[in-house]
Amino acid sequence: MPENNIQKIPIQQLGYHFIPPEYLPKGKNEYYLRDAQNRSGIEYRRLTAYEIEALVKNRNTSDDWNNILVSDAFNPELVKNCKFFGLVRIGKLEPICLNFSDLTIPVGLYNSIIISCDIGDNVVIDNVNYLSHFIIGNECILANINEMVTSNHAKFGNGIVKEGEDEAIRIWMEICNENGGRSVIPFNGMLPGDAYLWSKYRADSELLQQFKNFTEKQFNQKRGYYGKVGSRTVIKNSAILKDVWIGEDAYIKGANKLKNLTINSGKEGQTQIGEGCELVNGIIGFGCRIFYGVKAVRFIMASHSQLKYGARLINSYLGNNATISCCEVLNSLIFPAHEQHHNNSFLCATLLMGQSNIAAGATIGSNHNSRGPDGEMVMGRGFWPGLCVSLKHNSKFASYTILAKGDYPAELNITLPFSLVSIDNEKNQLLIMPAYWFMYNMYALARNSWKYIDRDKRTEKIQYLEYDFLAPDTVNEMFEGISTLEYCVGKAFYAKENNELYNNHKACIEQGRELLNKENGDKIIDSLEIILPNAENNKRKTIIIKAFKAYHLYKRMIAYYGINYLLNWINTNALNSVSDLKKSLSNFERKQWINVGGQLMEKTTVDKLLQQIKSGKISSWEQVHQFYEKQGTQYKIEKTKHALAALTELYQINWQTINESFIQKLFEEVLSTKSWITEQIFLSREKDYTNPYRKMVYDSDAEMDAVMGKLADNSFIKQQNNELKIFKSTLGLISQKMLKQPMKA
Repeated sequence: MPENNIQKIPIQQLGYHFIPPEYLPKGKNEYYLRDAQNRSGIEYRRLTAYEIEALVKNRNTSDDWNNILVSDAFNPELVKNCKFFGLVRIGKLEPICLNFSDLTIPVGLYNSIIISCDIGDNVVIDNVNYLSHFIIGNECILANINEMVTSNHAKFGNGIVKEGEDEAIRIWMEICNENGGRSVIPFNGMLPGDAYLWSKYRADSELLQQFKNFTEKQFNQKRGYYGKVGSRTVIKNSAILKDVWIGEDAYIKGANKLKNLTINSGKEGQTQIGEGCELVNGIIGFGCRIFYGVKAVRFIMASHSQLKYGARLINSYLGNNATISCCEVLNSLIFPAHEQHHNNSFLCATLLMGQSNIAAGATIGSNHNSRGPDGEMVMGRGFWPGLCVSLKHNSKFASYTILAKGDYPAELNITLPFSLVSIDNEKNQLLIMPAYWFMYNMYALARNSWKYIDRDKRTEKIQYLEYDFLAPDTVNEMFEGISTLEYCVGKAFYAKENNELYNNHKACIEQGRELLNKENGDKIIDSLEIILPNAENNKRKTIIIKAFKAYHLYKRMIAYYGINYLLNWINTNALNSVSDLKKSLSNFERKQWINVGGQLMEKTTVDKLLQQIKSGKISSWEQVHQFYEKQGTQYKIEKTKHALAALTELYQINWQTINESFIQKLFEEVLSTKSWITEQIFLSREKDYTNPYRKMVYDSDAEMDAVMGKLADNSFIKQQNNELKIFKSTLGLISQKMLKQPMKA
């Protein structure tokens, strides 16, 4: 057995030679980076003979009292039973107490070993067994800490390599795939869009090299940076902190181990880390909350995200405003607004594109079905697997797919958005109900969109995040869904008729479109067995149910999306007549869009960004982020153009030939749909108050109202009703202006 490598070093060297001589630039001392880091502005001086005498009297020791520098407001009576080694600089110490969260403790340095540190004004350092190479801000509290140390090669969670280190030690974050094929280098400030672009475009080696260059340019490879604790940060009752950079106003209590981390905290959001947490090789964003036994390794938490109750986050990126409790998440890239709250849920090798919710018992991803750990899953926005759902790599899901409880034994490719996927065990069939959310759960769909906006706590919104369920990505998917339904219905019709056109793709689409747009076509369609091909890697059938209703709901929601933005166009451009409208409109083209970390961009825009990165026109992550911000300012107009293009395509409109009658029909339709949506929001929530199986646990309606709150008092429903009133009023004014007549009630 090999022995531990215990080295014997002269005590005179403790606190000195932090930077090995071979890495010290010519003409520099070992403190040159420390001096650059320390921006306190405190003017230091040497101790007086009186102060040294007082320090010795209070059982303090130093290897060299000349290396203890202090401010003019230093009070030696507030330093007791400490051992100093190396150059230690101490700010103001006043006979006052600092109070935080019911902890009141006197300012001063007590019962601690302090090695080569800079300490700000009115700091508490009490019972810190080993404090080495840190810069401590003003009014910090450090109490009852076993070990707090910085190495000369500290990277603070960034995936960089210091001078003299081998490339093999670089930290990579293996997101989206367990085999490392989509690995990215973590860095402080990495946005969800950065992680997506880097992990997605793997065939472009030139682009990948630029991403690596951007990251390395952000950081100095020099050795000798000190750890940092920002002003007013409180750290208490914790075991090990090594190579950590902590911002201002953070609160850390009872942590087991914090190693190689950047912990952002300050006015943008105060970060807290609680009891039993072990965090290694990570970046933690502003305003994060990490509590109760969390384990995280090789990770990034974007701002205002949370890990709680024993959650495990490994080789993963967790987007902004997301929460993971209890469960295990591995090798995943998670866009903003993700929820996962249950101990027995598992997420592995996934790309979740935001606004997702993982229920208890969900097992998302198992690589045991392949010959290597290289499986992946891709979930569009709004992905929601129900209780005890088991899914298999590789699988892919359209936006707002919800899966009913069940073990899904084969790979899935669900292309129909807003669908409910379930299993008919009796017939051994996979069932898909497109547009399920519109039919049965409009309350949750609409409320979630509002909720995510309300809970977006970011102060620096570099990426414009889309939370509306009607947006370019989902509308494009609905157009594809319309074509899919037309094809499947036509194919089912010809199959039933034993018609040879069964294998003619174009003929199937034409026949399906005719049936789906035919009056009373639902009766014919309901008699068909509508099969969706290539949805499951299984011999059993995948059956589409409620195809007729779904088809028309897709169309209705696309029209609602398009007409709403037509109204915005009219208002924005101050149009006063249909003639003015004709002149303002051109033939907008519906383009392909990409979800880049929660920010929607046209594919041509993303291609432009990637080309500018490769050409060197964009040469840093800062410039990439500036590109995001600029696109965010243009998103509203680009979305408007997409919506108008969608409306044009849906109704095959020639804007130069439209008349007032057509515009009147559009206005009537959007009002009808808005009223229907508001009604559906109420009705889908009302079911929770009328369902006898929900009511049976209450002895009276009064008890139910006390527990659930009265339906009539529901703030979201009230808000929607008020929005409907405002919408009617606004539409009436536009109608009066454009058509010279009020809207019909």
